[in-house]
Amino acid sequence: MKVVKAPDPKLRVQTKPVKKINGALSQTLKEMAALTKTFKDPEGVGLAATQVGLEESFFVAKDGKQFISVVNPKVLSVGKRTKKYFEGCLSVPNMWGEVRRALSIKVTYQDTAGKTVTQTLTGIPAWIFQHEIDHLNGVLFSDRVLQQKGRFYKFTGKDKTGTDTFEEVII
Repeated sequence: MKVVKAPDPKLRVQTKPVKKINGALSQTLKEMAALTKTFKDPEGVGLAATQVGLEESFFVAKDGKQFISVVNPKVLSVGKRTKKYFEGCLSVPNMWGEVRRALSIKVTYQDTAGKTVTQTLTGIPAWIFQHEIDHLNGVLFSDRVLQQKGRFYKFTGKDKTGTDTFEEVII
């Protein structure tokens, strides 16, 4: 299993709902979490099915120190307050952008046992879910940057202190 990189058309697929949660899906989700953990710079915090070339509606997301599996997610409501985040993506390496997203969202999804989970997410977990759900709808963070007339940045390396350095890219 490997991460699909832009501009691969697999990243533009509109996913279909998972009909049956089974051992094969659970194994795929475990492999996706393991793959995501291998990314350290930048850290991988989520990975959607489209990012590994699959067409069903599921992803893994970092929740604290561990990863959770999210099947057939739906956003039930979106809070009014938003914040601009500096966002990147494992499928768009070395590129970053400013994306405005809701600070809180209410979601529902199934876990790998088939149990329905409904919760309100705030801050970083809300941001991760919005990013991954975008993937399931064939939307990349770069689409959001362009839509919001934000700025793009290219990772240029680290300075003498080990701090990441970026350069604005004019599109």
